[in-house]
Amino acid sequence: QVQLLESGGGLVQAGGSLSLSCTASGSMFSSNVMGWYRQAPGKQRDLVARIGSGGTTNYADSVKGRFTISRDDAKKTVLLQMTNLKPEDTGVYYCNLLQIGKNYWGQGTQVTVSS
Repeated sequence: QVQLLESGGGLVQAGGSLSLSCTASGSMFSSNVMGWYRQAPGKQRDLVARIGSGGTTNYADSVKGRFTISRDDAKKTVLLQMTNLKPEDTGVYYCNLLQIGKNYWGQGTQVTVSS
């Protein structure tokens, strides 16, 4: 059983920065993908960024150049550094782990960007 614990988030003005952290507990395999998804009110949950165990990254077009995802496998942690935040970045951010075809989710952390 894997559990994901998120931290970070909060309220920030447009143009500001925030960092999100997610730490996994339980069994993790050497091949997996960790990532962050965002769900705005009334909208579906969409991919923000993800990083494979080999270091390959993918970003949503809307965050390219502003967000950076990284991972520390020794600490079972994935980080999302967010800069130049915009009001449209507001939402609940969920940490995700995909391994052996199974998805695990964190409880979500709120990010609010005021204009």
